[in-house]
Amino acid sequence: MAEILVYVDHVDGAVRKPTLELLTLARRLGEPVAVALGNGAADTAAVLAEHGAVKVLTADAAEFADYLVVPKVEALQAAYEAVSPAAVLVPSSAEGKEIAARLAVRIGSGIITDAVDLEAGDEGPVATQSAFAASYTTKSRVSKGTPVITVKPNSAPVEAAPAAGAVEALAVSFSEKATGTKITARTPRESTGRPELTEAAIVVSGGRGVNGAENFAIIEALADSLGAAVGASRAAVDAGWYPHSNQVGQTGKSVSPQLYIAAGISGAIQHRAGMQTSKTIVAINKDAEAPIFDLVDYGVVGDLFDVVPTLTEEVKTRKG
Repeated sequence: MAEILVYVDHVDGAVRKPTLELLTLARRLGEPVAVALGNGAADTAAVLAEHGAVKVLTADAAEFADYLVVPKVEALQAAYEAVSPAAVLVPSSAEGKEIAARLAVRIGSGIITDAVDLEAGDEGPVATQSAFAASYTTKSRVSKGTPVITVKPNSAPVEAAPAAGAVEALAVSFSEKATGTKITARTPRESTGRPELTEAAIVVSGGRGVNGAENFAIIEALADSLGAAVGASRAAVDAGWYPHSNQVGQTGKSVSPQLYIAAGISGAIQHRAGMQTSKTIVAINKDAEAPIFDLVDYGVVGDLFDVVPTLTEEVKTRKG
């Protein structure tokens, strides 16, 4: 069976959820071979094996932490040359897409970004993508070289499928290009204790109707009751009510959770472009003619200041 290379997104050995989703997709195409780089790479093996990795290639070097993405690209290229895979799968983060694009150029292959599904085809993997603000769904495949595909978070379930997970050291030699851009400082992002926005299974977002930074507390309360991430529309971000890092939309982050709750968001095309692939969409808005109601699964016409706190209490009651 063909081997599928999976790039591992981890933090000091803690594997992030999108990688486990990639292993689910990789098993549809062949045998997953995981590539873990940097500090704690060897510690990822047990989790990766539990989710289907037949082999785990690991490498650790100071270059992975001290320089920008090129060392990781060169390591992934070394893994590609060692394995000769049928496809390379990478999580669709900002860094992941840059790594994938650079790899595709180096190996002379086509690339597909932001896939939301993968299936085996007679002539290679077939990727499903959402296009034009999710107004269309397309299916495509790479016609030249080994497919390099980035996949959006929440595109597949995380499924246990125990495999050998044999750990092998990956030999990597870095070129002069790998050390061309050095990282001089890092500032840890302040943790909220909530899930990462792009990876969260549930997202609760507030918009112009929240009417002030202080009122985002009710959005956060609902999110916390559901174990969800907090998002915001561009209008709310532009008004200074919530950080840009939480913006959902064409000029913010694209999310595809199992459940998306939009409170006080009218549903402009810019916002829809970033959340329209959500599996279930719920909108709360006092304007019955708001465009958001055109795409929702469930809509509540009402004042969010009445509806959201009531919903929060109901969630807490049912959970408690």
